[in-house]
Amino acid sequence: MATHLIQTIQETLGYAPLHKISPNSQETREKWHQTVGENLAQAALPAVLTGIFKFTRNHENCQSLLQSGTNEDWLHILYDGREKQAVEKVANYAGAGADETERHMENIADEAISEIKKRLGDNATPDNVKDLLNGERHDILAHLPAALQLGTVLKDETLDDRTNKMEGPVSNIMHKIGNTLSGSDE
Repeated sequence: MATHLIQTIQETLGYAPLHKISPNSQETREKWHQTVGENLAQAALPAVLTGIFKFTRNHENCQSLLQSGTNEDWLHILYDGREKQAVEKVANYAGAGADETERHMENIADEAISEIKKRLGDNATPDNVKDLLNGERHDILAHLPAALQLGTVLKDETLDDRTNKMEGPVSNIMHKIGNTLSGSDE
């Protein structure tokens, strides 16, 4: 069985397992029992992957992701110059320092881009990138803490919508429709 991108990165980088966000409380049930490191992973992993998802909504960005090398400044690229805002939101959520948070987010971004390229192979197209991230959208947003209000940073408030965290037969159908619709260029 294929593992979701968020779980693969979490395991590769040695983070504790992440928890889905409740659509009712907009928080994990485990929030008050987590350490700073667990809260950092809970916020940073889906925050970075949400940035990647948003970035890959157009053909040119997907192409640049495929052609990218190592040592890219992914946070700057993904958050379109608003990376300090994103880092600050994640750091505040986790109770961690900004420098530590930024290092973790850069590592996550590097690993995520590497994993995406690995999963798609050498002959990947921009449409393959978009399709992969469309398939991961629900899982990423189901782990994204609402308190981050990352949609504001990325200028897409739909990312913070509590319906992204709902699950069940009807919700799953709606997520599939949303994934299909989110695949078009901006």
